Amino acid sequence: MSKKIFKVSTVVIWLSSLSLGILTTVPKIAEKHFSKSEAIADALITSLFTLFVWYFNIYSLPKFSKQNSDAGFSYPLLLRSLTIGIIVMFLMVRVEELLMPFRDYGPILLMFEVRGILINLTFYMLLHLLYQTHRNQQVLIELERTKADNLGAQYELLRQQVNPHFLFNSLNTLKSMVELEDKNSVDFILKLSDFYRFTLENRKLDLIPLSEELEILDSYMFLLTARFEEGISIEYRIDESYYKSWIPPFTLQLLVENCIKHNIVSLDYPLNIILYSQGDKIVVENQLQLKKNPEKSTQMGLDNINQRYLHLLDKKIEIETEKNSFRVKLPIIHERINH
Repeated sequence: MSKKIFKVSTVVIWLSSLSLGILTTVPKIAEKHFSKSEAIADALITSLFTLFVWYFNIYSLPKFSKQNSDAGFSYPLLLRSLTIGIIVMFLMVRVEELLMPFRDYGPILLMFEVRGILINLTFYMLLHLLYQTHRNQQVLIELERTKADNLGAQYELLRQQVNPHFLFNSLNTLKSMVELEDKNSVDFILKLSDFYRFTLENRKLDLIPLSEELEILDSYMFLLTARFEEGISIEYRIDESYYKSWIPPFTLQLLVENCIKHNIVSLDYPLNIILYSQGDKIVVENQLQLKKNPEKSTQMGLDNINQRYLHLLDKKIEIETEKNSFRVKLPIIHERINH
């Protein structure tokens, strides 16, 4: 995306120059011996000089020169502009003197030079104020674009972190089932295929409906049941009105994976997971039966989910730990803020 080019409207330049020239005729009109030709000459000199100041200072900006654009207000450039302006105004008055020799050009020259310095100072400072404001806006836009690109890259990384080890565990389970000639091997393969079809279809999406997320979780739980048998179970208590809300893909799967990672899952100590709705939250809760030697954390579970919610909704997930239970509360994401 190209940067917006700084420019001052030609209409603004010409209208301001002509208006300033006309304004200088007001004192002339108030004089007792008003001279139309002198008023026109003065207005013409002022307008032409203002045009010169506009364009000279515009083309003295850093973008048109070798000056460092980060230098900001430049006193050498201002001094150069004032010096050249004094010379230009002197030449203009000399030309008027040749055309209208009957006027006393001693005080007139001084008046025009003072007027020229004031015009030069005013328009130089105004132009540089506009230019610096433009540059600051461009810097802010670039920072926002960089920030957005960085957030996008971070979020893409978060999505790529989902299910890093699941395929390996699933294939090990399938291998064991085949070796034992388990009759559920075919169903396991079909569910595994469904799960990875969901993965391929939804991996590029920021959000999916909760109903689709629950379908993904069903396939995932089937695979876990094949692995742990009655050592794991899940119960749904989510009101159907929440099914049309949205959720980052594989959020629930990551939470279940997190439960397995930190808790004992066996026939002697079955892990029970409950999903339920509570106000504006979806809650995933399990009883605590922590492993003595838990798996090494890869920081891809709860932190991944929290970062995705911060990125998409600017809200954090809530984590609550009690003596015998652990729960994670996910903010409901509606299609529209006003539901």
